[in-house]
Amino acid sequence: MPNFTRPQPPIFQTVEEERLHRKQRLAAAFRLFGRFGFSEGIAGHITARDPEFTDHFWVNPLGKYFGHIRVSDLLLVNSEGEVVKGDAPVNRAAFAIHSQVHEARPDIVAAAHAHSLHGKAWSSLGRLLDPLTQDACIFYQDHTLFNDYKGVVLDISEGKRVGESLGDKKAVILRNHGFLTVGQTVDEAAFWYISFERSAQAQLLAEAAGKPLSIDHEIATLTRSQVGTPAAGWFSFQPLYDRILREEPDFLE
Repeated sequence: MPNFTRPQPPIFQTVEEERLHRKQRLAAAFRLFGRFGFSEGIAGHITARDPEFTDHFWVNPLGKYFGHIRVSDLLLVNSEGEVVKGDAPVNRAAFAIHSQVHEARPDIVAAAHAHSLHGKAWSSLGRLLDPLTQDACIFYQDHTLFNDYKGVVLDISEGKRVGESLGDKKAVILRNHGFLTVGQTVDEAAFWYISFERSAQAQLLAEAAGKPLSIDHEIATLTRSQVGTPAAGWFSFQPLYDRILREEPDFLE
């Protein structure tokens, strides 16, 4: 049997190198979200924990289109919601949600949330995704439902409830709102969001056409162990990063 080895996330010699890498991946994720149509007015945010000041995170400035974001546009926000690097306002909902998710999950580096079309549609059903496809198995028994919509999340107490609902899973469906995904790298969190959105789209299409057949528990569990690991999420993002680097290299500025 041939020994196939996958590339692995890089290891950094200095915190400055790691910080720059996270910011570059974060800016690339925004460009991809813009390219895939996940941008909706001023809604949506992706965050990356700072590798040195671990109660701070990098985030997009309020009101800037995903497809225009560069590394230099990113804001560093502290645990009080204050912008400590950058000269633009931060989305209040971004702080309310992400500060509490990062606090609840010290194992994660990044979290992604947007108002993408199929995520919004699926969230209105108040259901978990079914394991209908290989890609959907990424999330089999590894996502939850926050089943209580109370308007725009502006208070950290509401963000704390989102974090509690997420638990130790990689994704949460926010009923009547959309999706949120997390990862040990920016790459992983961003790819999980893209894949979750597309899995929801596939289920919506399948259920509109007929009665889809689910993958059984044993095979869905096995498949998740093959394609749903943090390393698999990181690796799956690499072709997308290469694409946006070639097509829109100005995000590195």
